[in-house]
Amino acid sequence: MKRIFDFTLAAILLALFCIPILLVALLVKITSKGPALYWSERVGKNNILFSMPKFRSMRTDAPVVATHLMADPKQYLTPIGSLLRKSSLDELPQLWNILIGDMSFVGPRPALYNQTDLMELRTSLGVSALTPGLTGWAQINGRDELPIPVKVKFDAEYLKSKSMRFDFYILWMTFLKVIRRDGVSH
Repeated sequence: MKRIFDFTLAAILLALFCIPILLVALLVKITSKGPALYWSERVGKNNILFSMPKFRSMRTDAPVVATHLMADPKQYLTPIGSLLRKSSLDELPQLWNILIGDMSFVGPRPALYNQTDLMELRTSLGVSALTPGLTGWAQINGRDELPIPVKVKFDAEYLKSKSMRFDFYILWMTFLKVIRRDGVSH
């Protein structure tokens, strides 16, 4: 049932947001050098790598590491990068990953391929068996502000309590957090 929900909602949202997606892509292109999309290798279900697109919010010379590992991530933001991140518009291209099944709407956020500490903790708790999500229990409980062990604790809680009802609650809370721009550190 979750996969049917994910596929159907992703298809509807892609159709509804096709014009805003094109406008954001155009804004990224005209405000900074480089492609509109940034593709990164991410860790999916059972630690299998997949390519995940985001609208590029960082300059092309930004290091390929999690932003919490950068001394000053703000120095790498494009002119509209902060807006894209705070509004979560940079995440819109991930609807494609949901449509094809690499991601779900709700699950642990996919780790970067080089976040071995995060992957090891998730694997030890069985969280790696989950399909990664556009949003998750950890995101509505702190997002960028949480240290990795705390994020994984929330991911493990989601694993134990997952249900469509819980997913709907997480989606609703995500909507509220995005509107309020809660938990975005840059």
